[in-house]
Amino acid sequence: MKMPAKMKLTAVISLVMTALFAVFYITSAEDVFLTFAISFATVTYHFAMRLAVGKTVDMIFHNKMDHNKKWFRVGKAEQHFYNLLRVRKWKGKMPTYDLKAFDPKIHSWDEIADATCQSEIVHEIIMVLSFLPILASVWFGALPVFVITSVLSACFDCIFVMMQRYNRPRIVKVAERQRRKTDVQRNS
Repeated sequence: MKMPAKMKLTAVISLVMTALFAVFYITSAEDVFLTFAISFATVTYHFAMRLAVGKTVDMIFHNKMDHNKKWFRVGKAEQHFYNLLRVRKWKGKMPTYDLKAFDPKIHSWDEIADATCQSEIVHEIIMVLSFLPILASVWFGALPVFVITSVLSACFDCIFVMMQRYNRPRIVKVAERQRRKTDVQRNS
């Protein structure tokens, strides 16, 4: 099963479980059912929100962000930080939502660099929206639980932002080499 299908299935199952435990709570008034309903609702939110943000950003930008914009540039200190974290070794250990967006057999290296920018933006928006469930603590209490799950969720997406920012300078170098090679071939 591909990542989009897994995420959608998780969101749907979590939504169904939220409704089921909410009904159990309403009919029995047992607090444990409320706890499960809130937990599944939070999972539903995080998965549905990720899907919605990704879809919305894709509908607006279509992987055509400009990787030359200042926001997407990676400085030497930042690159050194990623090297200290050994981001390079994370490759293959983290899921990719859309492998085709990063496939050099389908896209140019410039297009792949632009796709990394869109992915970065998606995960940055998700990081911010990960903190919205904290508002639920106003109605349900348990502020520490909502804060912890929000922080963990934001940290998870921060990993993807770091991976995109770590990889982009390498992808841009490959794109530049490809352009130079094409220019030499045209001028020959």
